[in-house]
Formats: sequence, C-alpha cells, structure tokens
Amino acid sequence: MASIESVTLDVADPTAANHFYTAAFGLDTQIHLRASEAPTTGFRGFTLALTVSQPATVNSLIDAALDAGATALKPAAKSFWGYGGVVRAPDGTIWKVATSAKKDTGPDTRQIDEIVLLLGVADVAASKRFYVERGLAVAKSFSRMYVEFAAGSSPVKLALYRRRALAKDVGVAPDGTGSHRLMIGGGAGPFTDPDGFAWEAGSLTPTPRRATTDGATPPEEWLSTK
Repeated sequence: MASIESVTLDVADPTAANHFYTAAFGLDTQIHLRASEAPTTGFRGFTLALTVSQPATVNSLIDAALDAGATALKPAAKSFWGYGGVVRAPDGTIWKVATSAKKDTGPDTRQIDEIVLLLGVADVAASKRFYVERGLAVAKSFSRMYVEFAAGSSPVKLALYRRRALAKDVGVAPDGTGSHRLMIGGGAGPFTDPDGFAWEAGSLTPTPRRATTDGATPPEEWLSTK
C-alpha cells in the first residue's frame, strides 16, 4: 500500500522556518524544509492539520505558534465538530489545530495525535481515482466532498477536500497562483496529480522536526465549512 513518506515545504529561509516549527509545534521528522523562492500568490491549495486530545492543547499549540511569529486566521473557538483554530506560519503554510472534544479532561500535554496533509482539489472524485490507481487505499470517503487515505506507518495522513470548501474552512480566499511550495515523498511517486501537487519517489532529507503521533481522529472533527 502506497503512503506518504515525507512532506517537504519550500521556504525562503529554512533556518527561520526550522526555529518556528520547533518552537510552535515541536515538529521534527514529519515535516522537512527546503530553500526555495518559487513564486506563489494567494491560497496555495493545501493545509496541514494537527489533531489533539482536548481544547487546552489546541490553545497551547496555537499560542506557541503566535508567539513564534504565526498570524491568526481563525481564533480558537468551539464549533459543531469540536474546538479548533487556524494560523498561517511565517513561511505562508496554513495550519489548523483542532480536537473533537469540547471540554478538557486533564492538563495540556502538547501531544499531537495526528498530522493530516489536506489537498484542495477541483474534483474530489477524479483525484480519488487518480490516487487509487497509484496504490493509495481509501480509508474514508464522503460522497464528492472528502476522501481520506490509509496512512499505514506514515506519520502524515493524506486527505482530499474541495478547494473552495477548504479555503472557506481556514478563512482565506480560494484564489491563488504559482507554486504550491510543497513536495510529497512516497512510494507512489514520482508524478504530478491533476491539481499540480508534485510527488517524488521515496523521502527527502532536508532539515527535520519532531512530533508525537499516535491515535486517529475522524476528519469531520477538524473539517467544517461553517
């Protein structure tokens, strides 16, 4: 079964980005960085989501991200699905931090239960077929709105969502041009998908970061079009 082996973000300053991701989220081996000045404007068409166990952890991670230089796109708040907020990292990557829980059950641990790379696509059904043909196994599928693929042993799960709905969910306009500034590594590559997201064979080896990853959280607990 094919899955993600690495996620690499193209950033203008890898050293500064490394400092941010360490200070904000404690990330290490799950997210790589690569120096790039590829032109890009507006929404890059993807987000990264961190699912956690309770609101206190959401608040802790978002506060740390803001202290490290992130910009708030959506303040942490209760929603129909739980509790969460959205920030934009200094390198431009959009991050959502959320939990299905609406009340705390203990002290903040800063533990990240799951990392999800969510690609905003024009046609969810067509992109789903594309990825299935390349060996990814569907774990969950909600009509033509959302698809989640089995992660296997990967620290990052891949999911597809409609581009406009994804932009609305994180509080930005859906328009954007230029590079996604994203490279996905895995056994399914190399290829470029119908929405221009590029995959490489295997993993890359730029500057790494670290996070704890165990457990799983259903997509509706951090995805909402409200």
